[in-house]
Amino acid sequence: MAKKMKKQPGGLKEGCRKMMVALKRKPQTIPLLVLAAAFLIYSLNLTHVSDTTAKIQLPGMGLSGFCVMLFSLLSFVCFLNAYPHRKKTNIPMLVLMFLMLGILIFCDGYYMQRITQALTRPDHPIVVDENTAYITRAYAVLNLHRIIVAIGALLTLLVPVLRKLLQKIDTSLPVEEMGKMNAIELTGDM
Repeated sequence: MAKKMKKQPGGLKEGCRKMMVALKRKPQTIPLLVLAAAFLIYSLNLTHVSDTTAKIQLPGMGLSGFCVMLFSLLSFVCFLNAYPHRKKTNIPMLVLMFLMLGILIFCDGYYMQRITQALTRPDHPIVVDENTAYITRAYAVLNLHRIIVAIGALLTLLVPVLRKLLQKIDTSLPVEEMGKMNAIELTGDM
């Protein structure tokens, strides 16, 4: 005796609606995802950065790469502690997170300056060819990382604005007409 199951509302439209409801409840998810994307872009291209450090070997390059990884992870911890579940925003953690994001942007810029310095120095400049193409990839990755971190910081600042904008989006389910609704049977022991 197989019973036919009532088709549940689903599909792409329902999935988008549920995602919007989740974003309305936690708008800080948007900057968190942007910062996670920045971390993934940097960490998945870390080989290019490490090879560049080994090739160029200017002072502070290794420390800069280490600081980017360290402060990326620590900024996630601060971000998650800045927005605790069902509590007010933890301002000191938010300030600490912005400090770390500033250090990330500075370290990326410092590393990019070192690459430029090695490529343009008058004595024994590094020549980029097919064997050292990773240097230009590292430069591009650092520039992209710096931009995405800045966008994530800006979105974090705009969380209150995002919250107000998301609240204006209607995510309620449409109510069916009364004629289409099935009769409701109430049974209960009193």
